[in-house]
Amino acid sequence: MAKQGKRLRAAAEGLVPDQSYELAEAVKMIKARAKAKFDETIELALNLNIDPRKADQTLRGVVSLPHGTGKVMRVAVFARGAKADAAKAAGADIVGAEELVDIVQGGKIEFDRCIATPDMMALVGRLGKVLGPRGLMPNPKLGTVTMDVAEAVLAAKGGQVQYRAEKSGIVHAGVGKASFSEAALVENIKTFVDAIAKARPAGVKGTYIKKISLSSTMGVGLKLDQSTAL
Repeated sequence: MAKQGKRLRAAAEGLVPDQSYELAEAVKMIKARAKAKFDETIELALNLNIDPRKADQTLRGVVSLPHGTGKVMRVAVFARGAKADAAKAAGADIVGAEELVDIVQGGKIEFDRCIATPDMMALVGRLGKVLGPRGLMPNPKLGTVTMDVAEAVLAAKGGQVQYRAEKSGIVHAGVGKASFSEAALVENIKTFVDAIAKARPAGVKGTYIKKISLSSTMGVGLKLDQSTAL
């Protein structure tokens, strides 16, 4: 705990409380302070003026980052026959039907994204209580219930990010790694913020994006000047 406190104090040195930083400057500062022994994730948090409990203010979707996330995405696909073969050819890590259901029900969940063909959803539906709380349940709105499983697998492994607003109206996302170039991180962040801005729910009144913060896994957060992030 003492080491963690010392690291945070070091990361916060030279920062001005409540100051808004231009995106390029914030990225540069956060990269310079990412000193952990692993490649820290660069994390974006948007505080939105929404109440996700209201039907006209829900926010959920996907966005493909131009430079990916830097994370190795493990993908499972529920499919049979030719679709199963296509998923394997596209790079899916786990492919199956009834046998995959048994594996998941047994508590072995070794994947980060779950895709299914429409005809498999009656089978996958049995796993709702297991996959749902983990945010892994296939959903046609997110492109994870589809006949084109190959494209879905390639998208998942190519840097596609799923987002969903929490009850408090905050959206979190990993938008790259500290090892990424500043230009790549800036482009990823702008792409994600733009996607959230365009997905503004119909029921939102007044200001939509209240605050945007950027941080690394072990670092402090910086408040972004919104005009430079759009």
